[in-house]
Amino acid sequence: MKDVLEELAATAREVARRGAGDDELIAVTLRREYPAGVEEVWEAVTDPERLARWFAPVGGDLREGGTFSVEGNAEGEIRECVRPSALTVTWGGPVSVVGVRLSASGASTVLELEHTVPAAFAGSGAGALYVGPGWDVALLGLTLWLRGELVEDPAAWEASPEVWEVSAGSIEAWIATVTASGTATDDEVAAATAAARAQFTPEQADPAAG
Repeated sequence: MKDVLEELAATAREVARRGAGDDELIAVTLRREYPAGVEEVWEAVTDPERLARWFAPVGGDLREGGTFSVEGNAEGEIRECVRPSALTVTWGGPVSVVGVRLSASGASTVLELEHTVPAAFAGSGAGALYVGPGWDVALLGLTLWLRGELVEDPAAWEASPEVWEVSAGSIEAWIATVTASGTATDDEVAAATAAARAQFTPEQADPAAG
C-alpha cells in the first residue's frame, strides 16, 4: 500500500449545512479519482461478488426499489440505481442517505460519495467524524481492489494496525475539514473526535490496551 499520507491526500473531503429549519441537513462528501473506467468502478460498487472482496458481503433484493444488508454493518433501501452513474440508498435508517456518483475523467473515473443526515440528528458538522473515517477506509479498500492489491478478508483488514493508522490520519483530516467548514463548535469537534478515536482506532484510543 502507498504511504498513508499519500492515500489520505488522494481524497477530497467536504462538510456542509444544507437547507434550513426542520429540513436542514449535514452533508459529508468524499471525492476520489480512480485509474479505471466508469463501468469497472460501477461493477466494483454494485456487484455483490466484488463488494465482498473489498468491502463486505452484501445481500438482499439488489435493484432500485429493493432492500440490502451489509454484513456487520448497515441495511437500507435502494432508492436510485442508474447504471453506471448513480446509486442512492438509505443507510441504517430512512433519514440517513448515501449517494454515489460516478463520472468519467478521461480514462479515469471520479467517484463522489455523499452521506446526508438531518442536522437535528447529527447535531453539527462534527457528525462527519462519526462516518467520515469509515468511508475513507472503504474508499481505500476500493482503491486496493482496482489496483489488484486484493485483501483476503476485508473485515480482518479493517481491524488491522495498518488500517488503524489510516483511520488515525483520516480523523485528523476530518477534524481539519470540519473546523474549516465552520459547521461545529470547538467543543462539538472535541467530543466527536474522542468518539471517533474510540470507534476507529480503539487500541490507540485506549493507552491501557495491549
